[in-house]
Amino acid sequence: MPGEVKKGGHMFEGMKRPLVGLGLPVKFSAMTGHFRSAISRKPVDGRGNPIPWYSYPAIHFLSSINWEDCRVLEFGSGYSTLWWAARAEHVTTIEGDPVWFRVAQSKGGQFPNVRAIFQDEHQAHARAPLLLGEIFDVVVVDGGDRYLCAESAAQVVASDGLIVVDDSEGFWGEEGTYPIIDLLHGLGFGRVDYYGFRPCGWHLGCTSLFFRPGTRLFQRLPPPLREREVFDGPRRLRGHENSPRSRRYAR
Repeated sequence: MPGEVKKGGHMFEGMKRPLVGLGLPVKFSAMTGHFRSAISRKPVDGRGNPIPWYSYPAIHFLSSINWEDCRVLEFGSGYSTLWWAARAEHVTTIEGDPVWFRVAQSKGGQFPNVRAIFQDEHQAHARAPLLLGEIFDVVVVDGGDRYLCAESAAQVVASDGLIVVDDSEGFWGEEGTYPIIDLLHGLGFGRVDYYGFRPCGWHLGCTSLFFRPGTRLFQRLPPPLREREVFDGPRRLRGHENSPRSRRYAR
């Protein structure tokens, strides 16, 4: 009969709901690499490849973009340096922590397109890129005095480039104030927040993208990735630019 529910159907639905509730966290942890990251205390994906310590929604979005002809600047190095180096034309990372600088030197040594600069004094760390006289397509603020770094980021990012600010939910100033957000908004940057869990972490966090009108990285975005593409498809690595998806949506 039309609309008739088969015998046992209600029982199956009743069992399915708690299974989804219990199984989804396990699936998320396995597919994103969160479990692997928590055990190893290193931000990696489900296959053990390095990923940034950004929120997972931000990682998934950034993974969908072709970065092969982009120059990246990072304030703060680490596994994100390796992730960007595998995708971008060149990465300059400025680090003030000796431990993370050694990580960038040792692990980044496998990538000839990585330049690591050590500056442990706050002002010198933030101003280091200004002395290079270079312009970058992407600037990541994830270390040092973040307000000072954001000031420099706005000066060295390309007019159609992107600024990535991690942990943007932090005040980075007096409690209840958001000076970095106010600074970049005052300079004409728009903002998109990617809020969610992050590798190794227990709490939610936010990674924000700041951009000016006409940012070229958003001009020819590919369609949203499906689940199998997010976790099992090409990772937009340099050398994968000839895939049908990359050719169709090349900038």
